[in-house]
Amino acid sequence: MQSAPASTFDEAYYQRFYFNKKTSVVDPAHVERLCTFVAAYLQYLRVPVRRVLDVGCGIGLWQGLIARHFPEGLYHGVEISDYLCQRYGWERGSVVDYAAPEPFDLVICQGVLPYLSPSDLRRALANLGRLCRGALYVEAVSREDYERDVIDEDLTDARQFRHRVALYRRGLREHLLELGGGLWLSRQAEVPLFALEHLDGR
Repeated sequence: MQSAPASTFDEAYYQRFYFNKKTSVVDPAHVERLCTFVAAYLQYLRVPVRRVLDVGCGIGLWQGLIARHFPEGLYHGVEISDYLCQRYGWERGSVVDYAAPEPFDLVICQGVLPYLSPSDLRRALANLGRLCRGALYVEAVSREDYERDVIDEDLTDARQFRHRVALYRRGLREHLLELGGGLWLSRQAEVPLFALEHLDGR
Protein backbone atom coordinates (compact mmCIF):
# COMPACT_ATOMS: atom_id res chain seq x y z
CA MET A 1 0.00 0.00 0.00
CA GLN A 2 1.28 3.43 -0.92
CA SER A 3 0.30 6.89 0.24
CA ALA A 4 -1.64 9.09 -2.16
CA PRO A 5 0.93 10.72 -4.49
CA ALA A 6 1.26 14.50 -4.61
CA SER A 7 -0.32 14.44 -8.07
CA THR A 8 -3.62 13.44 -6.40
CA PHE A 9 -4.00 16.96 -5.08
CA ASP A 10 -4.29 18.79 -8.38
CA GLU A 11 -6.67 21.50 -9.54
CA ALA A 12 -9.44 18.95 -10.24
CA TYR A 13 -9.20 17.63 -6.67
CA TYR A 14 -9.68 21.09 -5.17
CA GLN A 15 -12.43 21.99 -7.61
CA ARG A 16 -14.37 18.93 -6.46
CA PHE A 17 -13.74 18.97 -2.71
CA TYR A 18 -13.33 22.70 -2.06
CA PHE A 19 -14.62 25.02 -4.77
CA ASN A 20 -17.74 23.26 -6.14
CA LYS A 21 -20.57 23.99 -3.69
CA LYS A 22 -22.40 20.78 -4.61
CA THR A 23 -19.48 18.47 -3.80
CA SER A 24 -17.43 20.54 -1.33
CA VAL A 25 -16.48 19.01 2.00
CA VAL A 26 -15.48 22.43 3.34
CA ASP A 27 -17.73 24.45 5.64
CA PRO A 28 -16.05 27.77 6.55
CA ALA A 29 -18.51 28.28 9.41
CA HIS A 30 -17.48 24.92 10.88
CA VAL A 31 -13.79 25.84 10.64
CA GLU A 32 -14.52 29.17 12.34
CA ARG A 33 -16.28 27.43 15.25
CA LEU A 34 -13.44 24.93 15.44
CA CYS A 35 -10.74 27.60 15.55
CA THR A 36 -12.70 29.50 18.21
CA PHE A 37 -12.79 26.33 20.34
CA VAL A 38 -9.07 25.62 19.86
CA ALA A 39 -8.12 29.21 20.64
CA ALA A 40 -10.32 29.39 23.74
CA TYR A 41 -8.94 26.15 25.17
CA LEU A 42 -5.33 27.14 24.55
CA GLN A 43 -5.95 30.56 26.10
CA TYR A 44 -7.54 28.82 29.11
CA LEU A 45 -4.46 26.59 29.46
CA ARG A 46 -2.19 29.63 28.97
CA VAL A 47 -0.35 28.05 26.06
CA PRO A 48 1.52 30.89 24.32
CA VAL A 49 0.93 30.84 20.55
CA ARG A 50 3.49 32.75 18.51
CA ARG A 51 4.48 30.23 15.83
CA VAL A 52 1.73 28.30 14.02
CA LEU A 53 2.24 25.50 11.50
CA ASP A 54 -0.66 24.40 9.32
CA VAL A 55 0.64 21.27 7.62
CA GLY A 56 -1.57 20.24 4.71
CA CYS A 57 -3.07 23.73 4.90
CA GLY A 58 -5.16 23.40 1.72
CA ILE A 59 -6.67 26.74 0.73
CA GLY A 60 -5.65 28.31 4.05
CA LEU A 61 -8.97 28.43 5.88
CA TRP A 62 -7.17 28.72 9.24
CA GLN A 63 -4.93 31.63 8.22
CA GLY A 64 -7.28 34.54 8.83
CA LEU A 65 -8.78 32.89 11.91
CA ILE A 66 -5.35 32.45 13.49
CA ALA A 67 -4.62 36.12 12.83
CA ARG A 68 -7.87 37.05 14.59
CA HIS A 69 -7.50 34.81 17.65
CA PHE A 70 -3.71 35.00 18.02
CA PRO A 71 -2.65 38.46 16.78
CA GLU A 72 0.98 37.73 17.70
CA GLY A 73 0.94 34.34 16.00
CA LEU A 74 2.92 33.89 12.78
CA TYR A 75 1.05 31.49 10.47
CA HIS A 76 3.06 29.17 8.21
CA GLY A 77 1.29 27.02 5.61
CA VAL A 78 2.82 23.84 4.22
CA GLU A 79 1.30 21.85 1.35
CA ILE A 80 2.21 18.86 -0.79
CA SER A 81 0.05 20.15 -3.66
CA ASP A 82 2.06 21.92 -6.36
CA TYR A 83 -1.18 23.53 -7.55
CA LEU A 84 -1.88 25.14 -4.17
CA CYS A 85 1.73 26.14 -3.57
CA GLN A 86 1.72 28.03 -6.87
CA ARG A 87 -1.71 29.54 -6.24
CA TYR A 88 -1.28 30.58 -2.59
CA GLY A 89 2.48 30.65 -2.05
CA TRP A 90 2.63 27.89 0.58
CA GLU A 91 5.88 26.11 1.33
CA ARG A 92 5.96 22.70 -0.35
CA GLY A 93 6.33 19.82 2.08
CA SER A 94 4.84 16.65 3.50
CA VAL A 95 3.68 15.89 7.03
CA VAL A 96 5.73 12.70 6.79
CA ASP A 97 9.11 14.42 6.80
CA TYR A 98 8.68 18.20 6.98
CA ALA A 99 11.38 19.74 9.18
CA ALA A 100 11.74 23.20 10.71
CA PRO A 101 14.59 24.93 12.54
CA GLU A 102 12.51 25.02 15.74
CA PRO A 103 9.19 23.52 16.84
CA PHE A 104 5.86 25.36 16.77
CA ASP A 105 3.51 26.50 19.52
CA LEU A 106 0.47 25.29 17.58
CA VAL A 107 0.43 22.67 14.84
CA ILE A 108 -2.70 22.07 12.76
CA CYS A 109 -3.14 18.90 10.71
CA GLN A 110 -6.66 18.59 9.31
CA GLY A 111 -7.84 16.01 6.79
CA VAL A 112 -4.31 14.93 5.80
CA LEU A 113 -3.41 11.73 7.64
CA PRO A 114 -5.99 9.35 6.06
CA TYR A 115 -4.20 9.73 2.71
CA LEU A 116 -1.08 8.06 4.14
CA SER A 117 -0.14 4.40 4.08
CA PRO A 118 0.28 2.75 7.50
CA SER A 119 4.07 3.10 7.43
CA ASP A 120 3.97 6.74 6.31
CA LEU A 121 1.27 7.45 8.89
CA ARG A 122 3.53 6.22 11.69
CA ARG A 123 6.32 8.48 10.45
CA ALA A 124 3.94 11.43 10.17
CA LEU A 125 2.59 11.00 13.70
CA ALA A 126 6.10 10.92 15.13
CA ASN A 127 6.98 13.96 13.05
CA LEU A 128 3.97 15.91 14.34
CA GLY A 129 5.21 15.22 17.86
CA ARG A 130 8.64 16.58 16.98
CA LEU A 131 7.21 19.67 15.27
CA CYS A 132 5.03 20.58 18.25
CA ARG A 133 6.23 22.14 21.50
CA GLY A 134 2.82 23.44 22.53
CA ALA A 135 -0.47 22.11 21.15
CA LEU A 136 -1.55 20.03 18.17
CA TYR A 137 -4.98 20.01 16.57
CA VAL A 138 -5.48 16.91 14.45
CA GLU A 139 -8.52 15.77 12.49
CA ALA A 140 -8.62 12.44 10.69
CA VAL A 141 -11.43 10.02 9.91
CA SER A 142 -10.90 6.49 11.19
CA ARG A 143 -12.30 3.07 10.37
CA GLU A 144 -14.50 3.35 13.44
CA ASP A 145 -16.14 6.46 11.98
CA TYR A 146 -17.18 4.47 8.92
CA GLU A 147 -18.38 1.56 11.08
CA ARG A 148 -20.48 3.94 13.19
CA ASP A 149 -21.94 5.47 10.01
CA VAL A 150 -20.95 9.04 10.82
CA ILE A 151 -19.22 9.56 7.45
CA ASP A 152 -21.01 10.85 4.35
CA GLU A 153 -19.42 8.50 1.82
CA ASP A 154 -20.93 10.41 -1.10
CA LEU A 155 -18.77 13.41 -0.20
CA THR A 156 -15.75 11.66 1.31
CA ASP A 157 -12.83 10.84 -0.97
CA ALA A 158 -12.81 7.06 -1.46
CA ARG A 159 -9.02 7.07 -1.84
CA GLN A 160 -8.50 7.60 1.88
CA PHE A 161 -7.20 4.77 4.06
CA ARG A 162 -9.44 3.55 6.86
CA HIS A 163 -6.91 3.36 9.70
CA ARG A 164 -8.00 2.27 13.15
CA VAL A 165 -8.21 5.06 15.70
CA ALA A 166 -5.80 3.10 17.90
CA LEU A 167 -3.08 3.55 15.29
CA TYR A 168 -3.48 7.32 15.43
CA ARG A 169 -3.50 7.43 19.22
CA ARG A 170 -0.55 5.09 19.60
CA GLY A 171 1.59 7.23 17.32
CA LEU A 172 0.64 10.54 18.93
CA ARG A 173 0.93 9.47 22.57
CA GLU A 174 4.71 9.08 22.38
CA HIS A 175 5.09 12.88 22.31
CA LEU A 176 1.66 14.26 23.26
CA LEU A 177 -1.14 14.11 25.81
CA GLU A 178 -4.68 13.82 24.46
CA LEU A 179 -6.97 16.59 25.73
CA GLY A 180 -10.08 15.72 23.73
CA GLY A 181 -11.83 17.45 20.85
CA GLY A 182 -8.89 16.72 18.57
CA LEU A 183 -6.50 18.71 20.75
CA TRP A 184 -3.20 17.31 22.03
CA LEU A 185 -0.61 18.91 24.29
CA SER A 186 3.11 18.37 23.91
CA ARG A 187 4.73 16.48 26.77
CA GLN A 188 7.39 19.21 26.64
CA ALA A 189 4.87 21.96 27.37
CA GLU A 190 5.11 23.28 30.92
CA VAL A 191 1.36 23.30 31.47
CA PRO A 192 -0.04 21.78 34.68
CA LEU A 193 -3.07 19.57 34.06
CA PHE A 194 -5.42 17.77 36.41
CA ALA A 195 -5.67 14.04 35.77
CA LEU A 196 -9.21 14.41 34.40
CA GLU A 197 -8.09 17.04 31.91
CA HIS A 198 -6.28 14.52 29.72
CA LEU A 199 -6.84 10.94 28.67
CA ASP A 200 -3.64 9.48 30.10
CA GLY A 201 -5.06 9.99 33.56
CA ARG A 202 -1.67 9.77 35.30
